[in-house]
Amino acid sequence: MLLYITHTTTYHYEPQVNTAQHMAHLLPRDGPAQTVEQATLSITPTPAASSQHVDVFGNYRTFFSLPVAHDTLSITANSTVQTHFMVYPPEQASDTPAWENVRAHFVYHSGAAWDAANEFVFASPYVQPHPEFSDYARASFTPGRPVLVAACDLMKRIHTEFTYETASTDINTPALEALKHRKGVCQDFAHILIGCLRTQGLAARYVSGYLVTEVPEGQTRLIGSDASHAWVSVYVPDALDDAAETAKTGALATHGQWFDLDPTNNRWGLNSPGIDYVTLAMGRDYADVSPVRGVIHGGASHTLDVAVTVQPATELQTPTHVNTDHLSRS
Repeated sequence: MLLYITHTTTYHYEPQVNTAQHMAHLLPRDGPAQTVEQATLSITPTPAASSQHVDVFGNYRTFFSLPVAHDTLSITANSTVQTHFMVYPPEQASDTPAWENVRAHFVYHSGAAWDAANEFVFASPYVQPHPEFSDYARASFTPGRPVLVAACDLMKRIHTEFTYETASTDINTPALEALKHRKGVCQDFAHILIGCLRTQGLAARYVSGYLVTEVPEGQTRLIGSDASHAWVSVYVPDALDDAAETAKTGALATHGQWFDLDPTNNRWGLNSPGIDYVTLAMGRDYADVSPVRGVIHGGASHTLDVAVTVQPATELQTPTHVNTDHLSRS
């Protein structure tokens, strides 16, 4: 599926900001389930300096500085992404290893092969371990259950038992609080799912991105009315570590597959929940992939406006991009 994405973030400051430095994760990444055909970032006022790097998680990270007084900051990301259908029949979930064996895979012991997914097993800024996460997860993680079956059951329970309610939480609401109240938004559900998976000793990461929304029959898509989205990936090793075998073969690393789980919509799949999803960035939690963050001097208060449009090529043959060629990747 070919998708055109426009994501505009606008800050209005009162009083004006004198100087500022910002970091943005707004350019999508390539992956097994998607190919980025083009992506540009337009910033007003024009930055005095800007640079682009790939961070430790493989995300495109943009830094820019504004050493000029301004009362408005506008950042527009325009992207064209081709998504790919990843074949993984649902019945194969039962062929994944028992979740206890996957947990044991991440327990350190002498001679163990190194697995890069280890860093997603531990606590992170927005997801701290707590017995309540483990208590909630326990009903899904019964003895001997295949890890992907258990993870999908947990995802389905969050989808069924929690209420999606806008404005019920904000970025600073702890995941534990959202768990207690059984309500929140996609970011809360993602953090809760991550917390539950990690308390079971599994590797889970946060994914930010977009989801194509359905337009009611007879209506046209409202430009800017979509929103960014968040979901989770859980890791399943290709082969479980055998300490004795590793000692004999001298293996240095193991590999596995990431399965994406969207508790907001009860959808999952290999590397992506579906072809109508676009991955923007991945990290331990929201703190690693926040769309825009920075340091400002001045601007005692501000308002924030965000407008997102995700359009399939069937709706728009030529994307109406507004490029001021500050930063791009293709």
